[in-house]
Amino acid sequence: MEKISAVVITKNEELNIEACLRSISFADEIIVVDAASNDRTVEIAKRFTKKIFIRKWDNYANQKNFGIDRTRNRWVLSIDADERASFGFRQEIERLKYDKDGYLLPLKNYFLGRWLKRGGQYPDHHLRLFKKNQGRFLFNGRQVHEGVYLKTKNTGRTTSGLDHYSYTNIYSYFRKFNNYTYLDALGRFESGETPSYYGLFFRPVHRFFKWYVFKLGLLDGVHGLVFHTFSAFYYFICELKLFEYYEFKTGELKWRR
Repeated sequence: MEKISAVVITKNEELNIEACLRSISFADEIIVVDAASNDRTVEIAKRFTKKIFIRKWDNYANQKNFGIDRTRNRWVLSIDADERASFGFRQEIERLKYDKDGYLLPLKNYFLGRWLKRGGQYPDHHLRLFKKNQGRFLFNGRQVHEGVYLKTKNTGRTTSGLDHYSYTNIYSYFRKFNNYTYLDALGRFESGETPSYYGLFFRPVHRFFKWYVFKLGLLDGVHGLVFHTFSAFYYFICELKLFEYYEFKTGELKWRR
């Protein structure tokens, strides 16, 4: 088994950090990059690692790259504080050949305590295990939902991966919802995108029918209905905030008239 450095970024994650770090205790090194939390995140993290760095927040990609730059091993596992390495994944990495430059891990996304098996929510593959000298998180104008980019296309997939507990209740969902929609609109504006009525009305409806109906998200019951309704609303609010942001910055697109 190759030596692995795990990188976690945090900001007020006292409710998640212990379970996350406990699940990656197999890692030879754990790096925590904290954005000046004002709760017990750092205190709890100190039980699992001494390598805790405090860095002022600018964006997700830069926080993660900062952590990657401070690892000492050849392989890096990037995991978020609201994720857990599954038992199956912990077993699988012991027999992994490590003959690729990176591995896509399936995520089990949980919503209000239920695993969403359909509607495009599983398997939700993300590149999270990769060679340090081959992978970086790229900003590319995206303030949120950043991804790893490899220098090569030499990737594989694991059969087990991470359990993702992002939304444990409605309050936590909309707390993140408001922040993410703002960051999404800001990133799109900085990338030169302009808002459209197509994006405001058609895209949310298309998103709902594609994932809830055609991708069978409806088979996840009430949880599936609520999740995909919220997701469609997310697209609507992102576009609405892009309209407001664009108008504020340029004085154009007086869409309220």
